[in-house]
This record gives sequence, C-alpha cells and structure tokens, in this order.
Amino acid sequence: VQLQASGGGVVQPGDSLRLSCAASGRFFSITAMGWYRQAPGKQRELVARIISGGNTNYADSVKGRFTISRDNAKNTVTLQMNDLKLEDTAVYSCNALIRTSTTLTAGYWGQGTLVTVSS
Repeated sequence: VQLQASGGGVVQPGDSLRLSCAASGRFFSITAMGWYRQAPGKQRELVARIISGGNTNYADSVKGRFTISRDNAKNTVTLQMNDLKLEDTAVYSCNALIRTSTTLTAGYWGQGTLVTVSS
C-alpha cells in the first residue's frame, strides 16, 4: 500500500491551496483518511480526517477554512485550504487507515508536502 500526496507550495496569507492524496496497492477498504501537519519546532497535529461514512473532524484552528473530502472510487482524499494563515506553514502528511486483509487494519503515511504561507 502506498499513499502519494501532491499539492503544497508557497502562498501568501489569504490564498488557497489544495492537497491531494491517493492510495494505491492491494487492500480491501479504507476506513479513514486524513491530513496531519508538523510545523517547525512543534509536534505533529491532526488537521482533518474523514472516515468511510463521510463524517469529518477538524482541528479547531482550521475549522471554517479547510475542507476535507474523499473520493471513494478513486481512493483519494483532498484537503482544500482557504484563507491560509502564516501559522498554517508546516509539512503536511497524508494518513490512511487501511484494511489490508480480513483481520488486519493498519495505518499508512504518505510523504510530506511542504506548505509555506509567507507575506
């Protein structure tokens, strides 16, 4: 199982960016997909997560600005980030909880992608 992330870059405050992550390989199903971020000198934190039923949860700091969505047919998750702030600068990593067999569900990480918000 692999997670391939895309998106990220350098933007100004107030701008928007979209991150995408696609899961590939052999697996039964994806239970949840989400995005975490780690800013310099800080611990990694959950940004947004969406589970198979469509329920979502967000970090308080991004509520109302970020939207997570999932395409179950394509095994992808997208994070639309609007009104970006300086404090959103971080390495963003995709995470998925994937059922790979009838008895095994495990977490997988994609490569990080850097989001820099700078004036």
